[in-house]
Amino acid sequence: QVQLVESGGGLVQAGDSLRVSCAASGRTFSTYAMGWFRRAPGKEREFVAAITWSNGRTFYGNSVKDRFTISRDSAKNAVYLQMNSLKPEDTAVYYCAVNLRGQVGIPNMYDYWGQGTQVTVSS
Repeated sequence: QVQLVESGGGLVQAGDSLRVSCAASGRTFSTYAMGWFRRAPGKEREFVAAITWSNGRTFYGNSVKDRFTISRDSAKNAVYLQMNSLKPEDTAVYYCAVNLRGQVGIPNMYDYWGQGTQVTVSS
């Protein structure tokens, strides 16, 4: 089992920056990648970003590319999402997840999920 705890969400204005964090504990040694997804009210869950644990390769969803940056701290079993130039459409609950198998853009390929942290961007 892997436990994930997100933190750092909040209310910001359009154009602001925010960093959300995710701390993993438990059986993390089999992790292939960690990712961030988001779900806005009335919308499908959306892939935001992922990073492979072994070599730090990063992947981004089209809507956040060039604005968001994912990073990891292997020693702390933590992953971070730096969000810049935030827009009202970035408002969502952001979820951290652990992938053991690959295909990092597909939610069903993730085995463990955190409870989520709310990010609200006002216009």
